[in-house]
Amino acid sequence: MSRDDRATSRLVDHRTATVAAERLGERLGAWARGDGALAGRLAEAIARLVATGELRAGDRLPSERALATVVAVSRGTVVAAYSLLAERELVERRQGSGTRVAGVPAPVVDGRRRAQGERLFTAAPSAIDLLRAVPRIPDGAVRIVRGHVPQVDPVALAETDPAGLSMLRERIAALMTAEGTPTTREQVLVTHGGQQALSLLVDELVSPGDVVLTEAVTWPGIADPVRRRGARVQGIGMNGDGIDVDELEAAMATLRPALVALNPHNHNPTGGSASAPVRLRVAELAAQYGIPVVEDRVLAHASFDGPAPPSLAGLRPDAPILVVESVSKWSWSGLRVGWLRADPVLVRRLRTLRQSVDQTTSIPAQLLALDLIERAPALRREVVDTHRAACRTATAAIGEHLPGWSFVPPRGGFSVWARMPAGSADAFIRTAARHGVAVAGGREFMASEAADDHVRVPYTAPEETLREGIARLGAAWRDYAAHLVR
Repeated sequence: MSRDDRATSRLVDHRTATVAAERLGERLGAWARGDGALAGRLAEAIARLVATGELRAGDRLPSERALATVVAVSRGTVVAAYSLLAERELVERRQGSGTRVAGVPAPVVDGRRRAQGERLFTAAPSAIDLLRAVPRIPDGAVRIVRGHVPQVDPVALAETDPAGLSMLRERIAALMTAEGTPTTREQVLVTHGGQQALSLLVDELVSPGDVVLTEAVTWPGIADPVRRRGARVQGIGMNGDGIDVDELEAAMATLRPALVALNPHNHNPTGGSASAPVRLRVAELAAQYGIPVVEDRVLAHASFDGPAPPSLAGLRPDAPILVVESVSKWSWSGLRVGWLRADPVLVRRLRTLRQSVDQTTSIPAQLLALDLIERAPALRREVVDTHRAACRTATAAIGEHLPGWSFVPPRGGFSVWARMPAGSADAFIRTAARHGVAVAGGREFMASEAADDHVRVPYTAPEETLREGIARLGAAWRDYAAHLVR
């Protein structure tokens, strides 16, 4: 069966919200089996598709005659089934507009609950902090910061455009264009780091009850804003090539997400990168389904095996791909300057939203970012060289102190995603805290499933601190493993 023939791939025409009779018939499965009248069983089968989200509010169901032909029953049976659904308030029937799904209220996530990423910032003062993956500032960036003399231009210094300084937006656009993503100033919005860009996009594009797709293992900086909006995060499986594109397509077709948010380059926390075919297929799916895809590229330039690949937006300029980047990961994490690239219409909408959030990014910070971006290639090389060596130190120390733990050597980024041979990561983390080292487990990074067998080990700490921290993890593991039930 080809991909286009799969029952889940064309149930609904996303652009017209029209349900194809043939596809609906396939998704109903063996609905006619069982007890009771045919109309009741048919209504129940359609109700299940509403409950699972495959049919959503506003979807137009096939005409009675068309569905009756497909499922081989009388038109009267379908009329009766639709009437039963209307009595349950699952559909609305209006003369001239057919039968549309009314739906049921989607479960709304309590945005007041503890943020998933909260523990990443709660290391005890006396502990070695292996919670945060904050990269070391390159010497080149230190020299730029110390020697920075801002352009004392009264016009620029008085600027408060929520989209950012015009000259910085132009320089960002030129940088992205040179890297293979043709960009204009009007497509750029400067933000307080990449995190604010993600949050603004979620606030603008996601509504309560919506679904947002991410990798199964994801950065809580995207999952937490989605949940605060009362929306649901659904994780998609990953493999050695990145996200599982077949599973992604099926979820895009059946769940019709408001947004897809991916970290395909030196993924945090796994350190993996999506292959070229996977990146191209994701871009094609964004164009095919018209669903916005957020491409988080803040770690794209921390690759150990060569230059950063082209952005997804560069691969398919016609696709609704929103690119998020930042200077923080390759210059100075304390300088909160990032940006997003989107179509000018969305940039204008986000510019308006930004006015009600914090007005604009600090002008002195934007002026310093101009100097750093001017020297971006050299700063990125220095960050890569530093953390490639740190990665070797960390993996060697894990091999020495944590025998039996497994991991895929990172291709970039700032952390090792290590799997424990047994036990619970949450329980182990508590033992590690007693040994004076703070580290995060898999639950902090899981999108929609609660896997509890991985630990993230950043290698951004100074070398001696890193070695000592992993040695303490080894001691904690011996203590913890000794009490495991064999």
